Amino acid sequence: MLYASSTDTDVLLEEDVDVSTGKPADLVVYNDDHNTFEWVMKTFEEILGHTSVQSEQLALMIHLNGKATVKSAAMAELRPKREALVDRGLSAVIEGR
Repeated sequence: MLYASSTDTDVLLEEDVDVSTGKPADLVVYNDDHNTFEWVMKTFEEILGHTSVQSEQLALMIHLNGKATVKSAAMAELRPKREALVDRGLSAVIEGR
């Protein structure tokens, strides 16, 4: 299996997770130096259906902590959302639980 190493934990990459079971997974967005808070918040509202308050809180968490789980759901539901976030320039991965 492939793992992405972070400072605290090893992360199981989405390619290693069995998507046919519908097991829960987390959509994680990482901080970057080029997307504005406004863009990230708008993207969360449009793609993930979050409220403006939720989007603002998540953007702040990402900024302060370097990453945040922005949605938890079945892998099949998260894949198109991750692709849409990446298409808009965000750094997003799906982590299996």
